[in-house]
Amino acid sequence: MDRTQPSGWAIGWTTFAGVMMVVGGGWWIISGIVALANESFYVVGEEWIFQFDVTTWGWIHLILGIVVLLAGFYVFTAAVWARTVGVIVAVLWALVAFAWMPWYPIWGIIFVAISVAVIWALTAHGRDIVEA
Repeated sequence: MDRTQPSGWAIGWTTFAGVMMVVGGGWWIISGIVALANESFYVVGEEWIFQFDVTTWGWIHLILGIVVLLAGFYVFTAAVWARTVGVIVAVLWALVAFAWMPWYPIWGIIFVAISVAVIWALTAHGRDIVEA
């Protein structure tokens, strides 16, 4: 493989990861703001592993959303910290997709495959995006 030419596939998957992080972070920010502004908007179940009130979940979503959104923008500058956040998000996405497999096997497999491609692009070729 010629290392003078950046990988087109890797640049595409890195771009995909950055865009998904920006979109996902934006949705988390909106979700957090809604939870903070109107506690009765979300329905709280009776029994969960983590029993926080809606305000706590609002702050968690807001803070994580800001981090993921900023990291998504910084993926396009090949920042190591942003790529690290992207890999962590992709690993969590793969774990959630794996948990879905009994109910949605095709979607679960697709999401795991996408997560693996994003992890590969961010770890092996994350710097290629600034060279393109």
